[in-house]
Amino acid sequence: MAGACVISLVAGLASQQALSNIVSGIFLVIFKPFKINDKITIDKFVDTVEDINLRQVVLKDAENNRIIIPNSVISNQIIINTNMHDTKCCKIIEIGIGYESDIDKALQIMKDEIAKHPLFIDTRIPENKKQKQLLVIARVVALADSSVTLKAWGWAKNSTDGFVM
Repeated sequence: MAGACVISLVAGLASQQALSNIVSGIFLVIFKPFKINDKITIDKFVDTVEDINLRQVVLKDAENNRIIIPNSVISNQIIINTNMHDTKCCKIIEIGIGYESDIDKALQIMKDEIAKHPLFIDTRIPENKKQKQLLVIARVVALADSSVTLKAWGWAKNSTDGFVM
């Protein structure tokens, strides 16, 4: 009788993680926070979903590696899904220039270079265009010890194009 209790205790503890993965997998299927081919960020991984099953999710990274994450781990993480409803991606370009540099000229160069990039997309709606809203926004964001930090925001149709841009 004691042996049977010990065996069932060991079996119960051993299956706890597997059951947790299965239950988490069922929730992933029901709530669908991501689907195959979505680009997601989980913990420190920013990768494409290759497979979803009841036990694990398989991600493929840019170097063609496979990252296998148990579903129970995913259910305890914050998930960033860049493809959920809208694939557009805003990339922030940040540079530093010297204090003696022409800030207005540097901002204009940033705006012009982003606007003429082949992967840049115009996200303004017709009303914004009528109101002459800027195509690209660029601003001074910090005065560091040895430089003036400039930021510009450029839009691409997806995160891959945004990375290239």
